[in-house]
Amino acid sequence: MNHPVIRFLLLSLGLLSSANGQFNPIGGEDSAKVKASIVSEVKFAVPGQSFRVAVKLVHEAHWHTYGKELPPEVIGKPTKLKWTLPDGWTVEGLPWPATKEVDSTDGKKSQGYEGTVYLPARITAAGKAGDTQQISVKVDALACNPENCMPVKPEAMLSILLSDKVELDPASVAVFGTMPLVEPAAVKGMAVKSVERSFLGYLFFAFIGGLILNVMPCVFPVLGIKIMSVVEQAGEDKKQVLLHGLAYTLGILLCFWGLGGLVIALGKTWGFQLQSPGFVYGLCIFFLIFGLNMAGLFEIGASAVGVGADLQAKHGLSGSFFSGLLATVVATPCSAPFLGSALGYTVTLPALQAMLMFTMIGIGLASPFLVLSLVPSLVSALPRPGAWMESFKQAMAFLLFGTVAFLAWVLTGMIEGQPLLFLFFSLVITALGCWIYGRWSLPHKSARTRLIAVLLTLACLVGGMTFGWPTVEKSSASEAGHLESGLTWESWSPEKAEKLRAEGKAVYIDYTAKWCFTCQVNKRVYKDAALQKLIADKQIVLLKADWTNEDPRITKALSDLGKAAVPVNVLYLPGKADPIILPELLSVNNVSDAFHQVTH
Repeated sequence: MNHPVIRFLLLSLGLLSSANGQFNPIGGEDSAKVKASIVSEVKFAVPGQSFRVAVKLVHEAHWHTYGKELPPEVIGKPTKLKWTLPDGWTVEGLPWPATKEVDSTDGKKSQGYEGTVYLPARITAAGKAGDTQQISVKVDALACNPENCMPVKPEAMLSILLSDKVELDPASVAVFGTMPLVEPAAVKGMAVKSVERSFLGYLFFAFIGGLILNVMPCVFPVLGIKIMSVVEQAGEDKKQVLLHGLAYTLGILLCFWGLGGLVIALGKTWGFQLQSPGFVYGLCIFFLIFGLNMAGLFEIGASAVGVGADLQAKHGLSGSFFSGLLATVVATPCSAPFLGSALGYTVTLPALQAMLMFTMIGIGLASPFLVLSLVPSLVSALPRPGAWMESFKQAMAFLLFGTVAFLAWVLTGMIEGQPLLFLFFSLVITALGCWIYGRWSLPHKSARTRLIAVLLTLACLVGGMTFGWPTVEKSSASEAGHLESGLTWESWSPEKAEKLRAEGKAVYIDYTAKWCFTCQVNKRVYKDAALQKLIADKQIVLLKADWTNEDPRITKALSDLGKAAVPVNVLYLPGKADPIILPELLSVNNVSDAFHQVTH
């Protein structure tokens, strides 16, 4: 009976209540050693909105309970909370206060709670204004003092009035005001608990994510142009090569710092500028002109476009710098593997740490070209310049034309009707202006002919952009389902998602955007016949949250998930408050594994 292991098991089961080894049935001991009540930060709750509550535990003098998890060296029983909520309500646990050293049995020290402690949680209400609902909690804990231990199971109940407007409870300000603000990312995630990453770990992920951006289709055209410039520099002045590498890196970093500063100052999310039709249209025009230049339709100097054939001249450094800026601008539609989690973590950090994260992403993006510049032997190993470079240059133009096609498709998700037709015609007018410039603004032409060519070119560019500048016509989003990749998707809204979950249905949400290339790559998995059958068998409801245009509701939903960029794909299991968050890059296997967890 005095064996410590046997003693602990009996205490945990509630069969041993004192040091003299007397047995008592479970629940037979008075639970007054620990009293429980529920404190809410609001007087009135709003349906569909979350608010914090805390289970207040008051311990009798010299008694203590244990935390949610126990260190390996602590013998005790974790404290558990069992919530009972109205239909449609959900609860998610928030991090509990840190335990402290307490006096335990047999003269030993332990880690636990004593006195008064608040155990917080976040609750999302459902129903309609005017309803009064009750929530209750049962505490399952082991209470100990220096002499003995006993199981305690105090219960508490709280009535909540639903209203159209939230109202904070002044009496609870002191309680919740001392609690640290906790991002939902700290408590949501995969069903399997993940190991918390350190800041240094996220810095590493930021670097790797920036490095991977180089092979993403949004960035690769610019990288290809820089590779061509390195080839041209092979065997030349190594100092100049290094200066070009540093200028390219500086361009990337300055652009990342600028975008990062906007994200922090405006409270925006990564890639927010791609939600502006005007910005996307400007990129479309730029890449079209740049691509026609590389295809040989016309030739303009490096000082005009920022990148050109002769990067060894003084103006070439500005070309490398501008290429760095451009690489960052076109990288924003991409949330590569590793980068998504790093960006989600970044927007929750203090300003200085957040800027350091953006710096690491920029260094990762710049690293391939920077390495070529720092190690002259690698530059010398590249092929020598020759006639093949003109073919390579023209071939790279088709990557830029592909980027134009992608950006034009993005615009179809932002504007519609006649404005979209005018926009496409403006691209044709822009191409016409480039052709006029390349056909008649040539050195052997007369000054009058060249002047007329330049004026006509400018007229085409300005007139075309004026004619086709995107105008958004607001249209009501259809709630009806639409067929895509052989599956029926319904339009997402927070109300619809909550309603479906309250009905006990499995809900899969695809947070996506047309300008997100990774999102489009992910859609390939939905064409798998076995996956489609699994979705039908499990009766999973598919919702699409389209973030192509700015939508504060989606921005908030992503923030609640601890994310700052798309793609984000989550699965809500029936009866579970926490979603399963899938990896940024989907596969048939990882999606199927998540769907197999659905049980009815």
